[in-house]
Amino acid sequence: MSFRKRNVGISANVKPADKAAPPPTALKSALPGVRPSTLDGRPVTSTGTAALDGLLAGHGGLALGCSVLIGEAGTTDYAGALLKFFAAEGLLQGHHVHVVGLPAQWGRGLPGLVDERSKGKTVGGQDRMKIAWRYQGLGELGSVASQRESVSTSKPGEGIVAADTRQRPPFNHSFDLTKRLAHPAGAVINFIPLSASSPAALFHSVLQNLQRFLTTSPPNTVHRLIVPSFLSPLLYPPFASSPHHILGFMHSLRSLLATFNLTVLLTLPLSLYPRSSGLVRWMELLSDGVLELAPFPHTAVAVSTRASSTTDDDPPQGLLRVHKLPILHELGSGTQSYDDDWSFSLSRRRLAIKPFNLPPLDDDLGGSQTATADPAAGGAAKAHSKQAAKSDLEF
Repeated sequence: MSFRKRNVGISANVKPADKAAPPPTALKSALPGVRPSTLDGRPVTSTGTAALDGLLAGHGGLALGCSVLIGEAGTTDYAGALLKFFAAEGLLQGHHVHVVGLPAQWGRGLPGLVDERSKGKTVGGQDRMKIAWRYQGLGELGSVASQRESVSTSKPGEGIVAADTRQRPPFNHSFDLTKRLAHPAGAVINFIPLSASSPAALFHSVLQNLQRFLTTSPPNTVHRLIVPSFLSPLLYPPFASSPHHILGFMHSLRSLLATFNLTVLLTLPLSLYPRSSGLVRWMELLSDGVLELAPFPHTAVAVSTRASSTTDDDPPQGLLRVHKLPILHELGSGTQSYDDDWSFSLSRRRLAIKPFNLPPLDDDLGGSQTATADPAAGGAAKAHSKQAAKSDLEF
């Protein structure tokens, strides 16, 4: 018979090398500009737009290995602003940015950071309470005291870890479209040209250029691929819209997404390639997320501007339709319902996404205008209503 000591655990036979091996999620959480998801701990990165990060299935960002297809109808370029925010955020986080079909001048026009001094003034003015002057500093002193107490009670090693976490760059930045981004030292932005005589060679050259950068970069590097105005005649030759080669290109992108730390953002002109076509439907099936930007016409923008003139909110400039979100496991992702109508508004400093509500009708204003225009008619109508009310009360 074999005996085992009672004070020896069963897991004691595990080799030390097996214990020291960290899980793959811990390795990916150490990537620059990446944090674990609040739902399942999956590594996610920011898209450069806080409103869009909050809309991506509750993960607080775009998960590594996912692609999002953004379609836009009309002649506007709101999707182009999302791509600029996405690229600027990647450069600030130390990611490698790859842009397909655009010249290097596009990289010099990325939006710059919002001035921290003006940002702090606006936030401080909104959050400050209207109380007596001698109580205004109690909150700051209390916070400083709590920080001092936590540092004094913590161990020396824990204090070093806390200092390192405070020095870590923010997960999401705020950008100003009127400023230009100063590229940080060591920033890598790769512009992939579109020059080929056949659709097979065209997409093969793009994939070959991208794969060369992915394989030669260090393993802890995060890559961002930007494909603006996909299949647009302004960038692509007429023979590029072959479904056979386009779907092969999308399948190759999915293979690269599953292998490397890569995220992809594509924009598609829906005026040229509507969602009812079979090619676009297949492209949506091969993408992890599908969004649609439907800008309002000029008359609708004017009406929404008048309706929101008395509030501090920006007037909506179009509808945002969520057709598909990255579902990363069989139980689904997110706890909210995204079937509601969403509106977006692009200002100088942000792109806001909020539920769409129709503005109230101006019935009260019209009634007051008619009453002031004809006071005699208004008095006669008032007397007639009084007589009708009196006759209703008589039995």
